[in-house]
Amino acid sequence: MNNRQSFIEVRDLHKSYGQGHVQVIKGLSLSMDNKDRVVVIGPSGGGKSTLLRCVMGLEQIDSGSISLEGKAYVKRGASEKRTAIDTSTRSSIGMVFQSYTLFPHLSVMQNLTLAPIKSRGVSTSVATERARALLDRFGLSGKANEYPNRLSGGQKQRVAIARALMLDPKLMLFDEVTSALDPELVSEVEQMIIGLAENGLPMMIVTHDMWFARRVATRVIFCADGVIQEDASPQEFFENPKNQRTRDFIENVLHAR
Repeated sequence: MNNRQSFIEVRDLHKSYGQGHVQVIKGLSLSMDNKDRVVVIGPSGGGKSTLLRCVMGLEQIDSGSISLEGKAYVKRGASEKRTAIDTSTRSSIGMVFQSYTLFPHLSVMQNLTLAPIKSRGVSTSVATERARALLDRFGLSGKANEYPNRLSGGQKQRVAIARALMLDPKLMLFDEVTSALDPELVSEVEQMIIGLAENGLPMMIVTHDMWFARRVATRVIFCADGVIQEDASPQEFFENPKNQRTRDFIENVLHAR
């Protein structure tokens, strides 16, 4: 019997909106290792982005728990009125959204250094040095003093990823980070994420890009109707899916390209 502790453990997660009238996640359970790069795909409304927001601790859940390295940081019993969220554990998880969420009134450098200085007590000099190193690594060294409205979509997304990395997260979550980009900018952001993956950063990614899923994933999960329908290696998932719902989805997506 394998008693090894999972890096992330989602147990019997339930989540609904509209006072319980719309169930988005229905008893979903998932575990991942600290070497996993889990890509979550599936139809719109299937619960993918909601799952990421729950893992990030951004949502009140109906019931269930989410643990990081054995510590439940999001939990709620079925009879409890509110979700208990441990913000100190949550702060070790980074998330990048489709819409960048950069502060428009702050420069790129200020966007990167704000959280380390304010929430971690890092000195301005140390935060600035780390920010410059990340901007240089991501080909943005000339943009430190620019404001977000002067950046392309791809540059904004790279800045958003760099900002998340400023807090040295144990886990990165990416929610459709290329879906708002022009096609020619998608590759630069995907290559950046692939580079992070190659450096061993555990991540969970929601995407509609099947090529990207194949390239970056160690596991691909098909999420539909609020539950996990299939969980397999990229090769097995795309070449020999077991679930008919998965096969239909893959065929429809590939034919739509």
